[in-house]
Amino acid sequence: MLLWLWLCWGFSTSAAQPDSELMARYLEEKLMADYSIMEQVARRVPRQAKFLQRLETRPRMSEFTVKSTIISRYAFTTVSCTMVNSGSEAREAVFEMQIPAAAFISNFTMSIGNKTYYGEVTGKEKKHSSDDKARHKKPPSPTDGRDNGYETFKASVFIPRKMQAKFLLHYEELLQRRLGKYEYTVSIRPQQLVGRLRVEVNILENSGIVSLEVPPLRNSKHKGNGKVEGDVSPPPSTVVGHTKTLAKVTFNPSVVEQTRIARNGILGDFIIRYDVKRELSVGDVQILNGYFVHYFAPTDLPPLPKNVVFVLDSSASMVGTKLKQTKEALFTILQDLRPEDHFNIVGFSNRIKVWQQDRLVPVTPNNIRDAKKYIHNMSPTGGTNINGALQTGAKLLNDYIAQNDIDARSVSLIIFLTDGRPTVGETQSSKILSNTKDAIRDKFCVFTIGIGNDVDHKLLERMALENCGMTRHFQEDEDAASHLKGFYDEIGTPLLSDIRVDYPEDNVEQVTQNFFPNYFNGSEIVIAGKLINRTSDSLHVEVTASNSKKYILLKTDVAIDFPSRNDIRGVPGLEDGKGDKNYIERAWSYLTIKELLNSRLKSDDNQEKDYLMEKAKSMALTYNFVTPFTVLKMREAGLHSELPQEEFISPSTDGIGEKLQSLQGHKAPPGIHRQQDTQRIKISKTSADGDPHFVIDFPSSKFSVCFNIDGEPGDILRLVSDHKESGVTVNGQLIGAPAPPNGHKKHRTYFNTITILSNKPERSYLEITPKRIILDDGERLLLSCDRSAIVRSSSLEVSISANSNITVTIRDTISFVILIHHYKKPAPYQRNHLGFYISNSKGLSSDSHGLLGQFLNHDIKLLQEALNTSNHQVGQNQTEASKPNPTNTLKVKGRLIPVVRKQRRIYNGQQEVDCWFAKNNAEKLIDGSYKDYLASHPFDTGTSFGTSNSL
Repeated sequence: MLLWLWLCWGFSTSAAQPDSELMARYLEEKLMADYSIMEQVARRVPRQAKFLQRLETRPRMSEFTVKSTIISRYAFTTVSCTMVNSGSEAREAVFEMQIPAAAFISNFTMSIGNKTYYGEVTGKEKKHSSDDKARHKKPPSPTDGRDNGYETFKASVFIPRKMQAKFLLHYEELLQRRLGKYEYTVSIRPQQLVGRLRVEVNILENSGIVSLEVPPLRNSKHKGNGKVEGDVSPPPSTVVGHTKTLAKVTFNPSVVEQTRIARNGILGDFIIRYDVKRELSVGDVQILNGYFVHYFAPTDLPPLPKNVVFVLDSSASMVGTKLKQTKEALFTILQDLRPEDHFNIVGFSNRIKVWQQDRLVPVTPNNIRDAKKYIHNMSPTGGTNINGALQTGAKLLNDYIAQNDIDARSVSLIIFLTDGRPTVGETQSSKILSNTKDAIRDKFCVFTIGIGNDVDHKLLERMALENCGMTRHFQEDEDAASHLKGFYDEIGTPLLSDIRVDYPEDNVEQVTQNFFPNYFNGSEIVIAGKLINRTSDSLHVEVTASNSKKYILLKTDVAIDFPSRNDIRGVPGLEDGKGDKNYIERAWSYLTIKELLNSRLKSDDNQEKDYLMEKAKSMALTYNFVTPFTVLKMREAGLHSELPQEEFISPSTDGIGEKLQSLQGHKAPPGIHRQQDTQRIKISKTSADGDPHFVIDFPSSKFSVCFNIDGEPGDILRLVSDHKESGVTVNGQLIGAPAPPNGHKKHRTYFNTITILSNKPERSYLEITPKRIILDDGERLLLSCDRSAIVRSSSLEVSISANSNITVTIRDTISFVILIHHYKKPAPYQRNHLGFYISNSKGLSSDSHGLLGQFLNHDIKLLQEALNTSNHQVGQNQTEASKPNPTNTLKVKGRLIPVVRKQRRIYNGQQEVDCWFAKNNAEKLIDGSYKDYLASHPFDTGTSFGTSNSL
């Protein structure tokens, strides 16, 4: 018997997935009957005679099953296919499967008759470059070239007469997040109708699954698949079910339903898209058996301004559809630019043509109109001067950066599009790469797009890798306009720049890439590593980044669960798991190998390239991954080996329960050691907290004064009012609660919202509640109070200690601390609320006012005076009544206020303060009355007192 295996490399590994043994036996027993039934059904389909005649010349596919489990974005996929030769002589069977180019094959097994062959991953011998080139040239295939994101795996064997062959292919991949969704795709192209066709995908995301969708089958050669435009319904026979964290999707079309989709057996791509719940935090950090993976994809951030130069190929080879679709895409892209962006356009052939000489222009209606005219008038002519075009684009951006203040953290980038290879000017790829890197000098990124089959893919890929960009390739016969627009949408909304993620050096090792120049909306940053100190009970995580004029620092300690108590046994759809694969460890190995391959691609040093190759090869062999440096060799199993079973080895999911939590952290610059979270600013006693109780500290007089304000729910109190001088105002809004039993009050009030406004040097405000913080300095940023974070701009810093306090520092001379009071089991008269403390008032003027502000720069004297009683008793008590009563009195701005000694608890009850208490809503102690301090709305910066604040 002849055995022939043909592998088109570029794949990934996976764990196996089967039907039960009972189903497998049923398949064998009923195999011939199934073929008979399938043939009868197929013959009832109109106009199938020629197809069936062709089908009879090759083995028939009785079963095609895909089963996948996705755990926290990491996908294990198993493809099972059974073919039967019912003829009277041996016939060739071809098993062909398109898999994502980013995936790694991990195993392949096949059985022919009573013989079983298994795949063994071995190292690839180093060949001469000419041999490499010959090996990488894949012959054309009917399903190749459909999209740039796929490779074709193909195995061909001869099946003896009246026998069957069974194929099991396993591959793994880490799903990438694009445009706010993860996309899992299965290619269903069996090339014939199948008696039993089934796809089953189980998804487990502990963060919570949102936006799950199954669009129609995608097939570029059969656009729309007969459906009306805009139809987004799942393919027929698709069943979708999910809970908060688990989803199960099945696709099980009958032969008749397959025929309605595609009569040639090329159904298309079965796609599942989804996202997970997330917020501005350090992200999801998951730890299992000594490995961790960290997913970072913040939301609710304002976009960064862009400085973009479009470098577009207009050479003669772009004539026709390619240039037409490029223009269509650019028209839409220009319309999507934001008012704060700046841009320019460079067209190139053998000549370089710049739309606006020596400058980038702002986005205005007139500039967009003129840019569209320029693009419309571009005509294809001449050769391809790639080097000159990139040098021109880089100079435009470098000059703009040098001549303009871009401290506002705008993002600069070049979008480069071509359909060919360099033919004019510098044509050597290595020189073009070197020149481009020298011109850019790590100041901005290059994103490359190739159209058609004549593109130098390696040049574009390496150019993007070396200059912090990404690359895409589209076929000429595809809808290039929509692909170009889709690629721009991925990079069109930068949210953060200079993102760095750090972990304690003595706790982790072999961490993957942890610095990223940009984070784009809808994408995701993924880091993985190994734990050194496996006895530690937590992992400290820190993330630093820039957003426009703000510096953001996030930090947290992630609990480590050893051993994990969490398991997926008993979860519907995953009951048959028998393996113990650490999906986090495999995600780490997957990312590490990918980075080694990219590093080798970027390297010009042969010794370094060999080192990286050997390191990648060694890891690929350890984890059984097929890579460019490893191959899959088929070995024959023992004589009495059993047929391969569709046994799905479920990866271990220990650790994805409660401890796979959403985390947040800040990454300190290199060399900065972790410090304990201590209060960086000392809190004074001057505060408004509780019901609310006010305390004013007078350090020079060595005593404190306190009073209560019995306000009404909904009242907004002016706490600090210095808008005219320092530009700072603080208002607090009250909420109500029932009074405690047997109390003297009719109700309680607490601060539910603190609003801090500042208009110097520029306008900004903070709105703080017990749950969240809104920071608006022209760009709105939403922060959660249960996540530690620091946000810093030129004049403002906000530091959040999770579920504890918020410190607000203005121009380094004014500091406020807001305590967060949360009740786990609140009594009826308790409410979650805030406490307001003044930590540093040096920057507030002597004219500052408000319930607290009016005392910050004034002294109060404590007196003891003999106040005679106004009424005289008669008789024997007259002498005693006429004696003076010693009374403690405060003297404030000439006013005398009787006070009594009391104690107040502050700082969440951690400290007790002795103070002199003024009764009756601080009558005479404060200027005016309580109602004079009511603001009309939270952002009210006015004052009812004159500049002298005297009443």
